[in-house]
Amino acid sequence: MKKNNQLYDYSSIRNAFFSEVSIGISANTILLLFHIFTFLLQHRLKPIDLIIGLLALIHLGMMIILLYIVTNKFLSQDFWDDIKCKSIIYLYRFLRGFSICATCLLSILQAIILSPRNSCLAKFKHKPPHQILCYLAFLWVFYVSFSTHYSFSSTAVSNVTSDGIVPITEPCKIVQMSYFLRHLFSVLSAFRDVFLIELMALSSAYMVALLCRHKRHFQHLHSTNLSPKASPLQKATSTILLLMSFFVFMYCLDSIFSSSRTMWNNDPVCHYIHLIFSNGYATISPLLLICTDKHIIKFFKYYLVKIPHT
Repeated sequence: MKKNNQLYDYSSIRNAFFSEVSIGISANTILLLFHIFTFLLQHRLKPIDLIIGLLALIHLGMMIILLYIVTNKFLSQDFWDDIKCKSIIYLYRFLRGFSICATCLLSILQAIILSPRNSCLAKFKHKPPHQILCYLAFLWVFYVSFSTHYSFSSTAVSNVTSDGIVPITEPCKIVQMSYFLRHLFSVLSAFRDVFLIELMALSSAYMVALLCRHKRHFQHLHSTNLSPKASPLQKATSTILLLMSFFVFMYCLDSIFSSSRTMWNNDPVCHYIHLIFSNGYATISPLLLICTDKHIIKFFKYYLVKIPHT
């Protein structure tokens, strides 16, 4: 009976993994293609569009790595040597760090765009794309400087069961470091994440304050309780705020799973459920951006429906 339940759990997890990967790859591909075609047709790219396009590319890479891990676990079960193990973990952490930094920068850029002309942030409004990429690179270097220990503590392990080993995939695990180093890196990682989330929170709070002030100003001028019709900029800001809220929610969920790892007793089912949730942002965020941007829907309706009939 217990074996049947375990097989059912693994079957459900496998289906959930492949569903998540299919949705994530499809949504991120659509979002990336839209921004590539927009750049090719208009020969210019706004800073916000640049970051969203990069996010789609980053999340697409994360989904491809997840597909490789899932295929290896549930279908092929190839042997991973130490080099492949370290490469997969480091590449995934590389992309995950880029995702967090790009999301943080996206929130800051939108706050700058929304800021009034007399604001101290106004001088950053017209920065060229290459300078935006420099800011992103700076944030990523800051993030990765606290994450290098993952590439050294990961290793290929075969048929080993130990309290000092945390599974990543079946053939690839992270060997726990000493008590001091483990807690040192935990504190540094927490400082890194709190710093980036604080930047997101400050920029999001600033955007909310500006939107509320605009609403009050409109109601005062028109002596009405009705809300003003949202401009494209305000709609874009609302989308970014929704994206930031979803990111923080998924981050908190991921932190809860990570902190309760000792309660699992290295249960692989719980680990794979954690892996599904930890990739939730990369899967859902492109869907959120696509559904809230009418230009994307109109673009693909035009090129996929009208053009074949011409």
